[in-house]
Amino acid sequence: MTSRLVALCFDANDPLRLARFWAEALRWEVDSESRGEAGGEIGLLPTDGTRFRIVFRPVPNTKTLQNRIHLDLTTESVDDQLATVARLLERGGCHVDIGQRTDEGHVVLADPEGNELCVLEPGNSFLANAGRLGAINCDGTRRVGVFWSEALGWPLVWDQDEETAIRAPDLAGPLITWSGPPLMPKLGKNRLHLEVVPIGRTDQRTEVDRLVALGATRAELDPGEASRVFMADPDDNEFCVVDPRHRELDE
Repeated sequence: MTSRLVALCFDANDPLRLARFWAEALRWEVDSESRGEAGGEIGLLPTDGTRFRIVFRPVPNTKTLQNRIHLDLTTESVDDQLATVARLLERGGCHVDIGQRTDEGHVVLADPEGNELCVLEPGNSFLANAGRLGAINCDGTRRVGVFWSEALGWPLVWDQDEETAIRAPDLAGPLITWSGPPLMPKLGKNRLHLEVVPIGRTDQRTEVDRLVALGATRAELDPGEASRVFMADPDDNEFCVVDPRHRELDE
């Protein structure tokens, strides 16, 4: 009994602008059924076999702190890395300093609303078999890596020095990684969170109970929709469990 990862969700002041930026970054497509909704939720559809979507949901508050979650993009060559950076700067991205060393090969950018991302150097061995979206890179402890391994049924493909990573059992799609302590302080709701749905005949309440037994807690948030239960993982990062009876509304 596990959950299935169905979406990575961004809080967004301008969902359509962010969707267009990330479609360029990932080489995915803006969902044709949502692209015309003024001020509403916008989704991205993967073009590379990734089994979850990226969704941008409107919020009024702006980003003020470094995110605990960012995306790592792979590149095929130095020219590809340079061209990717140039295109994303043209789309409204900017360079940011999060303490990276000058001799590191990756380039750290932020999207138009300040969400950090890394454009990795070619030949990155850790993500050698990943696609353009190499990893969902998280600030987190080993405990939370083990939690998500059990929650999704994804094996640990890295477990060393408090750093962990998981990947789908068939080793397709991106990794989800946790960098180990020390953690950035948690001073409010994360702007990125994972969304999961129970598999098979498991109902939402049963899956919530299972995730609580694994170490999750119910988040003190107004969910806004009865179809979603907001929770927090062992490092206090929000995620939500979608009622499978309502999942077709999002697809």
